[in-house]
Amino acid sequence: MHTNFRRRTLALATLAAALLAGNTAFAQDKNTLKVGVSVGNGEQIFEVVKKVAAKDGLNIQVVVFNDYQLPNAALASGDLDANAFQHQPFLDNQNKARGFDIVPVGLTITAPLGFYSRKIKSIDQLPDGASVGIQNDPSNGNRALLLLQSAGLITLKPEAVKNNNATPLDVVTNPKKLKLVALDAAQLPRSLDDLTIASINNDYAEKAGLSLNKDAVIKESPKSPYANLIAVRRADKDKPWAKRLVAAYQSPEVKSFIETQFKGSLVPAF
Repeated sequence: MHTNFRRRTLALATLAAALLAGNTAFAQDKNTLKVGVSVGNGEQIFEVVKKVAAKDGLNIQVVVFNDYQLPNAALASGDLDANAFQHQPFLDNQNKARGFDIVPVGLTITAPLGFYSRKIKSIDQLPDGASVGIQNDPSNGNRALLLLQSAGLITLKPEAVKNNNATPLDVVTNPKKLKLVALDAAQLPRSLDDLTIASINNDYAEKAGLSLNKDAVIKESPKSPYANLIAVRRADKDKPWAKRLVAAYQSPEVKSFIETQFKGSLVPAF
């Protein structure tokens, strides 16, 4: 009798532990997420992501940002569960400069960078002494300078190219004597009337009515290494909801929408 009692007690304890483990796993998951995205194409894509996620019982609340400096701060402070707006070099720079502990959990799109102009139709028309706008954040500024170098307009110090940290101070030849003007990424579209050409990120270009395929006088290859990503706080990287969010984004429905809607100006990176 005593042995049977002990067996029943052990079985109940085992069942309770299993139920507790299940409840703990469930508690770690969540069915409503706040995700930060950038204005423009990020909003459009996440309308499709939301529909796909809803089929899995995941409710995504999209929070739209007009400034690249804000979404990581909002994520780090807990105001967001995830964000989807940046590439790895930008995230690395923000983690280092601002002390964030944010990590990628899945790739989204590659948004080729372009230089745009209201004054010239082709880069061959670029005059000597032209004013050239580039982003003032380290990762996108470096990216813009690399694009200028690929077009044969400047050359950069090899070490800066290797380390992906080029700045205007790393320009070693500038035969056209271009005047490099570093501005906040969001200001560049509004400054086109004052600049000869300007490097503009895809989301801001789209908001300004500019098309990479039709309007850019220089543009990156679609195989650019600057793939955007979904990011979360490090403590959340293995949570079930993070995997569900990535699965919703990397679904066939979202891939088809990107390819159909953007026709090469955005490319699925998954």
